[in-house]
Amino acid sequence: MSKIAFIAPDKQLFLQGKEIIQQLGLEHKFDLYLARLNRGIRLAKKLQNEDVDVIVSRGGTAQLIIESKVKIPVVEIPITGQDLAQVFHESKRLTGLPHPKVAILAYRNMVNDIEVLSKILAIELVIYPLKTVEDIPAKIAEVVATNANIVVGGIKTVLLAAEKGLQTHLIRSGDFSIRSAFLEAQKIALGRKFEKERSQEFKALVDYSLEGIISINQERVIKVFNRAAERLLNRSAKEMLGKRIDSLLNFINVETCLIEGQQSIGQVIQLGAIWITFNIAPIIVDQSIIGAIITFQDVTRIQEMELRIRNEVIARKFVAKYNFSDILGVSPQIIESKRIAQEMSSINATVLISGESGTGKELFAQSIHNASPRKNGPFVAINCAALPQNLLESELFGYVEGAFTGATKKGKPGLFEMAHRGTIFLDEISEMDKYGQSRLLRVLQEKQVMRLGDDKYIPVDIRIIAATNKNLLELIKEGHFRQDLFYRLKVLTITLPSLRNRRTDVKYLAQHFLHHYQRKYLKHLEITPSGYDYLANYFWPGNVRELKFFIERLVVIANEKTITEIVLQKYWDDRESAPELANDTVEVPLLSEEDRIICALTQYNSNITQTARSLGMDRSTLYRKLKNYRIEVKKTY
Repeated sequence: MSKIAFIAPDKQLFLQGKEIIQQLGLEHKFDLYLARLNRGIRLAKKLQNEDVDVIVSRGGTAQLIIESKVKIPVVEIPITGQDLAQVFHESKRLTGLPHPKVAILAYRNMVNDIEVLSKILAIELVIYPLKTVEDIPAKIAEVVATNANIVVGGIKTVLLAAEKGLQTHLIRSGDFSIRSAFLEAQKIALGRKFEKERSQEFKALVDYSLEGIISINQERVIKVFNRAAERLLNRSAKEMLGKRIDSLLNFINVETCLIEGQQSIGQVIQLGAIWITFNIAPIIVDQSIIGAIITFQDVTRIQEMELRIRNEVIARKFVAKYNFSDILGVSPQIIESKRIAQEMSSINATVLISGESGTGKELFAQSIHNASPRKNGPFVAINCAALPQNLLESELFGYVEGAFTGATKKGKPGLFEMAHRGTIFLDEISEMDKYGQSRLLRVLQEKQVMRLGDDKYIPVDIRIIAATNKNLLELIKEGHFRQDLFYRLKVLTITLPSLRNRRTDVKYLAQHFLHHYQRKYLKHLEITPSGYDYLANYFWPGNVRELKFFIERLVVIANEKTITEIVLQKYWDDRESAPELANDTVEVPLLSEEDRIICALTQYNSNITQTARSLGMDRSTLYRKLKNYRIEVKKTY
């Protein structure tokens, strides 16, 4: 809470101020003291170490406190013209003279415009200026040697003059002056409170920053030296504060910064066994450079933090980054597959995705997760074929301390635990061994897991999406896959079409990959219609993945700007011959006119002009066919 100290030089002002403070309802904000002149200075210096924001005083006491350089704002109770008029009126009354000779002993802050006022009121005035309290006795002696009728001044002046037998009158302040000073002090205290809060926030930021921070003024004197700077530079703040930076840290050149305001970022220097990187920036106030700030960091620590964060992200940050909009294609087959998958997204049931290698099974799995109510949960993907069988179980279900030789002391949670409230994607589920299959079946049935070496179950809330590029029914017949697990997985199923079964997508996908890799490698190629036909007639055993990587290779190595069928054959030396009898190969019948219009509309986002051009017809013909086939045109963006 803000505190205001009222230092009254006399008892009458003390009581007068106390009453006004009560009238204003500010008792909880004021501390009242009775002290004048030198005692007032000693008191003000003591209050510097206490929770005081403002000092209110009057006359010589206020003047002396200000001149003593006390680090607390001082609000003076002014001696107003009304107060001086009252003094002159009382001087006439006390002396009984219409034009008394008045001697006033005053500090310079007490006698503004007093001479003008004395002439108006027909007072014969002599001013004896005071600089320090020690001046008062000598000035009283001067007054005694004159024929002054009355001496006017502060409490000490009045007391000493009375001892010399002189008639006296004490200068007093009116209630209005005192009230105005108190209200002004309250405003200043509030401003000081905000200033303290900002100062404490800044101090906390500086003290607890992991960066070393040094602040200097224009004279290169160190004003701030935080704890991190102490640790990094192996110097104490007590040793550094108040010293010139160039005399202690001569490897830091601040000349350019202080003179031209130029920043210096990322300088590196070796200090002992560690490497330090530091930055220098100017401190500018009202377009003037008043100093500079230097920040330090331990390069080794930065590298360690980067490695730890990277490992943490790899180990813990399970995020699905693909959505249905990332699955490209305009063929009826892929559009229908996306529609089915989107319907599955909202259902919290196990999904089994079948399809050849390269058809986008994980892409569909991530899209289903991101379109599901579990989208804010983790997406944990594991390739069952990529881990040895002896590690697959421990990775999926985790283990406790001592479960096997080499197990970490604290144990390790499995991927099922990490996928809690999210989705776990088991790719190539057909490669899981029989024991792992039985454990997985237990998870599906009980919704709980048991770590290796443990005797208790851990409940988990997960959705399982499994994928396979093999025929699981054939594996069941051969005894390699559990039938009961198959039917547990086969709740929602989707079979992704191979690229040779959606040949109308080959050109669309090839154009997309071509544009992507041209931007990446800053090259420009153009595939001719015959080239696209050649690509479409290939049977693509690696599906979309194979097409993507071939287009990337083509962009990188081709010298020709125009890619024809002949050029494709030149760079496509690893293409395979289509099998004569492929059980899984289904020839795609020629599309009907209606299907060709729908595909073209999808490819060109329902742009009528582009669609008509691609179909080799004019706009009016296309509109007529749209009407005949009852095809509704909806633009997509």
